[in-house]
Amino acid sequence: MSDDQQQEQHGVEDSQAYEHYQKLKDQIQEANYQYYGLDQPQLTDAEYDALMKELLALEEVHPEWKTPDSPSQRVGGYIAKEFPKVRHAEPLLSLDNAFNAGDLREFDRRVRMVAPQAEYVVELKIDGLTVALTYEDGVLVRGATRGDGEVGEEITANVKTISAIPLRLRSLLSRFDVRGEGYMPKDSFARLNQEREEEGQSTFANPRNAAAGSLRQLDSKISAQRKLSYFAYQVLMPEGIKLASQTEILTFLKAQGFLVNPEFKLFGTIEDVIQCCEEMAEKRHQFSYDIDGLVIKVNNLTQQRELGFTAKSPRWAIAYKFPAEQVETVVQSIEVRVGRTGVLTPTANLTPVFVAGSTVSRATLHNIDNIRDKDIRMGDHVLLQKAGDVIPEVVRSLPEKRTGEEKIFKMPERCPECQSPVIREEGEAAHRCTSISCPAQQREQIIHFVSRDAMNIDGLGPAVIYQLLETKLINDASDLYSLNFEDLVKLERMGNKSAENLLQAIEASKERGLAPLIFALGIRHVGEKAGKILAQQFCNMEALKEAQLEDLQSIPDIGPTMAQSILQFFQQESTERFLQKLREAGVKMTAEESSHPQIFAGKSIVVTGSLEKWDRQEIESLIEAHGGKAASSVSKKTAFVVAGEKAGSKLAKAKELGIPVLSEEEFEELLNKGTEE
Repeated sequence: MSDDQQQEQHGVEDSQAYEHYQKLKDQIQEANYQYYGLDQPQLTDAEYDALMKELLALEEVHPEWKTPDSPSQRVGGYIAKEFPKVRHAEPLLSLDNAFNAGDLREFDRRVRMVAPQAEYVVELKIDGLTVALTYEDGVLVRGATRGDGEVGEEITANVKTISAIPLRLRSLLSRFDVRGEGYMPKDSFARLNQEREEEGQSTFANPRNAAAGSLRQLDSKISAQRKLSYFAYQVLMPEGIKLASQTEILTFLKAQGFLVNPEFKLFGTIEDVIQCCEEMAEKRHQFSYDIDGLVIKVNNLTQQRELGFTAKSPRWAIAYKFPAEQVETVVQSIEVRVGRTGVLTPTANLTPVFVAGSTVSRATLHNIDNIRDKDIRMGDHVLLQKAGDVIPEVVRSLPEKRTGEEKIFKMPERCPECQSPVIREEGEAAHRCTSISCPAQQREQIIHFVSRDAMNIDGLGPAVIYQLLETKLINDASDLYSLNFEDLVKLERMGNKSAENLLQAIEASKERGLAPLIFALGIRHVGEKAGKILAQQFCNMEALKEAQLEDLQSIPDIGPTMAQSILQFFQQESTERFLQKLREAGVKMTAEESSHPQIFAGKSIVVTGSLEKWDRQEIESLIEAHGGKAASSVSKKTAFVVAGEKAGSKLAKAKELGIPVLSEEEFEELLNKGTEE
């Protein structure tokens, strides 16, 4: 069922809330990708937590909206293609979060319903990344990242460079699985950033990002230079060893040669835990490493087993997140930036202030409604927070400190880049520039066009694009295919080798195919998934260009708003000129013809549960390559369901509707049979 059909089902009064809910899901999914897949988070921890909290609140009010693909139902994370995949012996689940004393007392209430005499171990929450270690016959044989919780990346060569990780245990144990936190000490972080700055390289935002980037280096020599460390905190119980509590686990790990954080404490009541949390929030900067909270665990392992797990987290543990640090500063001015789709985004220029590890002088204010709701004026004293050292946020103004000289901000009536009229469409928070030839939009559109999921032109970053535009070497993205070696070597910091590599990347992008190209065009409301759907439906750009509104609206997952946007895009003369230049350059505008027999053509197939042979992305790609649609929910139109271990609500619904259910082995047999025929 499409989003628009679901909105109709939920009723007009809920349609706006439902649309907001869908946007929340997309925001969180994108944040997960940036955080786990790229090690380049675009949201602070506080912003991410706020989005997740809002999502959970909406799902509580509207449980019928919650689907298995909701961020609330998954552990989260992505797996890089450069590293071999490792399936963890047991899933590495995430923890539920507590943000205040009330959350901790509610956690305690749930625990004591099952374990009235529970004691709690409080451990520092190290701001790094989870690393799972496997020992066989006492020797380290594998190190892996958390990945998506079930499948991670093997980084054995890199973890062996960490001196805090023993290469051999002090006891001969046949199989021994350890979990802990890889991190970068503050002094190592400072030294690394200083070296990178001296070499003209970009610096890391915080030690966590630096640690993640270091452990995912393809060259372990680089990892060794970064001086990482590791705290062990969990073990999957080896044969012949009986441990009764978390404190015994920590003592045992230390005895085996692991570095165990010494700051853990044992408490008998939640009130003592709360007091500890408050005290540690004040001491958080006294350590030689970053911490962003505390982890509270039921100490007794028998009680842990009795409490059990939810689908994504243990019921016997919770993470207390420190409140975001807030500092006071002054809004010196507010300027407006124009984005790829013409949206005008107001940004505050601030009196520079140090917060959460770095100096901040700018913060996005998002839109005029946000400015009005928080009553932010130019010249105002404001509170600023930045929990993740990435995107600063103005929390609120301090009107009691006003002098009367503050000025109310108004959105410009004309675009600051091209002086075209600015409009605000009904029902939208954003103001937009009305000109399709706005230089700011063109600049941002080119940045989008060359991005990884679009035309994937490696080496063509914003700085190079700015130079190409300023020197009039290009006017839009289609001009990239006319660049030559002599053009590029004239640019700043563009050597001969870099120019050759960039030309090769531009040439290779011509073969990306129809789906990435559709996404690269930057059609409003058309994302990567919609690009794939449109490519599969129309097979070539000419057919898509000639499509009528009813043709587009008849496609599942293409709603009226997206269909109208596609139609308007291809009706513009500038679009045809742009596409013609791409054709002349030899850019491929047809969908890849599948070499696989289309045995699932026209069939909607749902995959659920944990699989052994494939990960979720691989099996869904197989389904699509053989003509089928990998659907996210079960309905009467579902052809069959592929169910692995721990299949839940999707399997139950399939049985309820009488939909055929295949095991992983049966699906493989069906696939092989179709291929042979």
